[in-house]
Amino acid sequence: MILGVLRLMVMAFIIMLVVYFVLSAWSRSVRRGKLAEEWDEEVREGDRDAFIEQGLVEYDGSLRRKLIFGVFVVPYLVIGVLVYVVNFQ
Repeated sequence: MILGVLRLMVMAFIIMLVVYFVLSAWSRSVRRGKLAEEWDEEVREGDRDAFIEQGLVEYDGSLRRKLIFGVFVVPYLVIGVLVYVVNFQ
């Protein structure tokens, strides 16, 4: 029983790791596109690449970036609750 749960947790971690990196890369590219569009439409002064890099630095500290980390937390919580409910209720 314990070996099965351990194997499930390891496989889930590997899958969540792949999902996290894909989701993180996708979200960062969307943000980069929005910053480039904002510079093209509104700012148009100064260095475009510096504007985009500064926006991405701000994005790295944002709540959205931290919420993506929930890809790791939520599935483990669900699995833990399911194991508890099935075995101890």
